[in-house]
Amino acid sequence: MANKVQHSTIHWFRKGLRFHDNPSLLHALRTSRHVYPVYVVDQNWMKEHDIRYGANWWRFVIQCLEELDTRLRKYGLRLFVVRGSAEDFFKEHFRKWKVTQLTHDVDTEPFYRIRDVAVRKIASDMGVEVVTHVAHTLYDIDRTVERNGGTPPLTYRKFLKVYNEMGKPPKEKETATTEHFANCTLPPEALQDKKFDMVTLEELGMRCDFPAKFVGGETEALRRLEKSLEDKDWVLKFEKPKTSPNSLLPSTTVLSPYITVGCLSARLFYHQLDKIYSKAKNHSQPPVSLHGQLIWREFFYTAAAHTPNFNQMEGNRVCLQIPWNKNDEHLTRWRNAQTGFPWIDAAMTQLRKEGWIHHLARHAVACFLTRGDLWISWEEGMKVFEELLLDADWSLNAGNWMWLSASAFFHQYFRVYSPIVFGKKTDPKGTFIRHYLPVLKNFPKEYIYEPWKAPRNVQEKAGCIVGKDYPRPIVDHKEASQRNLDIMRDVRKDQKETASVTLGYGK
Repeated sequence: MANKVQHSTIHWFRKGLRFHDNPSLLHALRTSRHVYPVYVVDQNWMKEHDIRYGANWWRFVIQCLEELDTRLRKYGLRLFVVRGSAEDFFKEHFRKWKVTQLTHDVDTEPFYRIRDVAVRKIASDMGVEVVTHVAHTLYDIDRTVERNGGTPPLTYRKFLKVYNEMGKPPKEKETATTEHFANCTLPPEALQDKKFDMVTLEELGMRCDFPAKFVGGETEALRRLEKSLEDKDWVLKFEKPKTSPNSLLPSTTVLSPYITVGCLSARLFYHQLDKIYSKAKNHSQPPVSLHGQLIWREFFYTAAAHTPNFNQMEGNRVCLQIPWNKNDEHLTRWRNAQTGFPWIDAAMTQLRKEGWIHHLARHAVACFLTRGDLWISWEEGMKVFEELLLDADWSLNAGNWMWLSASAFFHQYFRVYSPIVFGKKTDPKGTFIRHYLPVLKNFPKEYIYEPWKAPRNVQEKAGCIVGKDYPRPIVDHKEASQRNLDIMRDVRKDQKETASVTLGYGK
């Protein structure tokens, strides 16, 4: 701290909405006299790049920003929430604030990289030094690709080999504290500039119709992390496929939204787990362990950053080119929980209300939309998930939708989730369905997954007539799934070379 350079710095908060493990923020604080913490909201830019985050996501992020602003103000700083173009803002305020340094984390998505190149050019032209650090991923993913010979490892097994060669990820950095902020100030006029006050949902033209089940912010993120790691035996035995998709209380950590927006560090989570694993003789292993989940995240980040057109079928070298149907009515009914299959509709209702569903519920609804029943493109499902999920993540969303539609990465396409049988395994009484679809709550358990099979007098007694109060099934599952299986088999036969890219024996 004694060798501080007297910069005037803008620290650009993007995903790293936290004080812990934030090396770019630490660099700004250590080298600067004035630090201007900035967050940019550019709805036009998001629309241009087809980024669809919805009201639940924005509410969660605003909660993160509000906490960040409150904490910054305790140290004499504040969060400047910028509306509009990042490039226009930096052009004006590099000069206005006499900025000599810009700090931010490294982002890997193609649209962020394009924007960062433009901002670096502005900074270079105006004599502003740009300092960046990798903090959102476990590793520098560009170096991971270099380690793999210049191409991304496109199977989990290949990625795990590279991961094991690289060793454990770098340790998380220290938390920014009073000492770091001690000599950093802001001019009074900047502190009082109302133009950069907190953004609101109303301003964004959005509203939330349901209460927040998961509250945003670093404090809540760290609390959930601590709570998740309390039961060491649970951590050691955790295997993701063995958790329940339809328990009313989440059977997993629900740390993903906090990691996605960066109010929880993935590296901190990794090394906290590592401490627990190191003291045990036996524990679960990747890909099903908690470490394995973080490695899956890294796998998809690496693949997405180095595969052009990763979020679409056309022009995507890893993705099968499948003749999906276009059916707006079916897509709308799936999105709005009106398919007539209670397990699917209950999961989609939970997603719309709470912004989160268990990963196996995601598997079920995604399979139903694509190869299982409706034969609608995974791109359409990906867009809905991006809008509704709190943990909407460009790389993981595209990668998982290709996986679940058997377009890439997953090749056991004949394994189809039944929209009737699957939910019964862990919730035979239909408690989950009764909670999220109260219209069906009085059905006997024999009919809760197939209410259309209930005799008329049973439906009347339950107060729900199928076809009137709740829709009939959108398709015949047995017929639809068999038809789709036949098509998928032919597609894979014709496109062996594409399938091989993520199967493990591609070039």
